Amino acid sequence: MRKKELLFVTYYDENFGEGLPYAFNLAKMLNEGITILFIYKKKIAKKFENLMTAITFAEANELKTARQIMEEGHVEDEKIVSLLKKVNREGINVDFFTKEEDLLPAIKNFLSQRTAIDMVLLSPSVSNNGQVKAKELNRLVKITSRPIITMAKQA
Repeated sequence: MRKKELLFVTYYDENFGEGLPYAFNLAKMLNEGITILFIYKKKIAKKFENLMTAITFAEANELKTARQIMEEGHVEDEKIVSLLKKVNREGINVDFFTKEEDLLPAIKNFLSQRTAIDMVLLSPSVSNNGQVKAKELNRLVKITSRPIITMAKQA
């Protein structure tokens, strides 16, 4: 039987790391893997590519190379690289995917391809400040047929 996974959905913006510690702790507690789905706009695709490259080098203990890539690409999220490296050491299986679609179609299409996902976590960058309306959440619950957890930013 294939191991179950959590799906953490976030916009790739300056706040994309919010909610990740909670998602990682939940995955560890449930003994599940976690898949991070970054939804981003085309204009920041290069920044995202630099960050993913830096994460790969950081996971391979090539911290100097990771820092160089981050400096060259002006990526400012070194804390995410170190967090992902720590999670990898703790034995949590982490996968990354990107979509250049609107939120609902991106999640729907992704879930149709990944049947091991049993829960969807919407990061604060997705659910905070009313970015996702109640009508959209209801539609998301219907199309996913999985529990949806929305996260809010702490005051």
